[in-house]
Amino acid sequence: MSNIEKVRVDKWLWSVRIFKSRTQATEACKSGKVQVNNSVAKPSQLIQRGDQLTVKKNGFNLQYKAVDLIRKRVGAPIAQTCYEDLTPEEELNKYNEWFVGKGKTEFREKGAGRPTKRDRRKIERYKDKL
Repeated sequence: MSNIEKVRVDKWLWSVRIFKSRTQATEACKSGKVQVNNSVAKPSQLIQRGDQLTVKKNGFNLQYKAVDLIRKRVGAPIAQTCYEDLTPEEELNKYNEWFVGKGKTEFREKGAGRPTKRDRRKIERYKDKL
């Protein structure tokens, strides 16, 4: 455990690898996508151990609790010990049903040309059943 009392929220989000770059973490804070204890956070806001963070990223509302504070980026195994992931399971799986049957690439025999209007409708009906 480090003996740091407080650290900037953008720096911490980058350090524990929630964002790939500090610039991305700062932009997320500026655009209101980061909340600390249910209030919108500015990039320079200081956080301390036990604070609850909500991060809107890629359509997900991720929730974390700051367990340890670090200022420098560390390896992933060490970074994971610095926070507790409180994100509900339903939030992490909310897009799974939408992607089922739609993630694979389409296949059509070489030389068959584009699907006709009738073929396209058959394909769409088939996909809707999945």
